Amino acid sequence: MLANLLVEYCSPTLAGIKTANLFNCSFGSHSRAELAFILALWNKRLNSKGVSLKALRISNGNALLYLYREKQLAEDFNKNGVAEFLSSLGYDVSSIPLCIEKLSKRICESEIFPHEIGLFLGYPLGDVTGFIKNNGKNSLYTGFWKVYCNKNEALKTFEKYKKCRKVYQKLYNGGKPIMQLTAATVAK
Repeated sequence: MLANLLVEYCSPTLAGIKTANLFNCSFGSHSRAELAFILALWNKRLNSKGVSLKALRISNGNALLYLYREKQLAEDFNKNGVAEFLSSLGYDVSSIPLCIEKLSKRICESEIFPHEIGLFLGYPLGDVTGFIKNNGKNSLYTGFWKVYCNKNEALKTFEKYKKCRKVYQKLYNGGKPIMQLTAATVAK
């Protein structure tokens, strides 16, 4: 079941064209310990490709799962203004694991998502700050996120993500295993 959700919601991250994806997963009759075991098994396989899977929040039989590429996340955090913005919110940008832990804590302690989550998903800083300044209103376009800057570039990105998901669903439904669909992080 988790494999289906990864293909449905995380194809661009599996392909290496997106930093991260976030999705909800019901773990029903499984205990938290069983969920942790399942995630550990997935991580054992995915980590070899530079991909990690983490539960950011667990409650009422549901887990908010975060699939990410740590190397890409570090590169995103090094983009102009991102580290400064996250630091202003109390994130220690020198450590990706600490940043993810802080994000998880903020998600668990708040009724609404902390808006900086967009930066953890690879969204442009201008769109994240635009969302905050406009309280989620007045966007130029709404697709995978609300766009406040560079609409044309965002539209191209959205189309790339849609095409990726469609191709991955076809390949997966045709019998291609997740690990063959997961691109390895290339050393630079």
